[in-house]
Amino acid sequence: TMRNTYHICLASHDEVLHRSAEDYIYDVNCFAVAVHRTDSRALADAFMSTHDHSCVQTDDIKHFSFIRRNAYTRYFNAKYERKGRLGDPDCFITELEGIRRIVTALSYVNRNPLHHGLTSTPFSYKYCSANAVFRKELGKELIRPAANQQVRHRFLPRNCSLPASFRIDESGMILQEDIIDVNYVEELYVTPRSYLYMMNRYSDEKWMKEQLEEDPLRPAVTLDMIEQASLDESVERMKSNEHGRVNLSSMTDLELCGIIDNEYVPLYGKCSVYHLTDREKAEIGNKLWNRFRHRVSEKQLRRCLVV
Repeated sequence: TMRNTYHICLASHDEVLHRSAEDYIYDVNCFAVAVHRTDSRALADAFMSTHDHSCVQTDDIKHFSFIRRNAYTRYFNAKYERKGRLGDPDCFITELEGIRRIVTALSYVNRNPLHHGLTSTPFSYKYCSANAVFRKELGKELIRPAANQQVRHRFLPRNCSLPASFRIDESGMILQEDIIDVNYVEELYVTPRSYLYMMNRYSDEKWMKEQLEEDPLRPAVTLDMIEQASLDESVERMKSNEHGRVNLSSMTDLELCGIIDNEYVPLYGKCSVYHLTDREKAEIGNKLWNRFRHRVSEKQLRRCLVV
């Protein structure tokens, strides 16, 4: 069968996809399991609170998306006693053809945390594949201790057989360099220097022009295109985030969910935010707004409280 190359974005506009570090780890692992089960090839991934990006080569993209999403949704629903589909109804899928478009898409996926203002470089975000590529050449050859069997099973779907070659770090997460087909991706970028350049360059017209030179008939891969499923922020804002100035005073969704789940939900004797009444959510929202007014946005409060 012929494997085509795709960029997939699963977005969630009404509620966050991950409420804790454990959720991120489990989602990364579900992605790895789907890659293995469908005999696909993973090229890049980035997991954010409101959306996940990935680039894969697979012969059945719908099947791949279903397996990945289904495994994670079952975990999330069981953990938070929630029902139904997680995320927006449709995954946003784009087929990528031509080396330049593929490389551009991979670069945008790995730069995702930077575009959303979470980190000042793509390399300081834990839940993306930026550090998997050219590890040795970029001085990242750390030997990380593997997790024991107990941790291994805690962060994997039941009756899931993964090859022994998938190493798991002590947090329970499968190593990105075992999920991504690193050799293939390195061939696409050719040299570590060009990889660093693509991780650091600003989004401009030149990027589009290079792609159109390769194939003038297909639309170029742009930041707008990659992010169209998750446009809670403007593309202008994302481009300005490329300068790497992170607003350290603003609170991340992960921090906010931690405060809601660990401090407030127990006060109401509930097991999760999904069991709170609308009135209880409004009360918590008001308290949080008074406490962190300068660090959180209303939109953020709504999605973290699932209002």
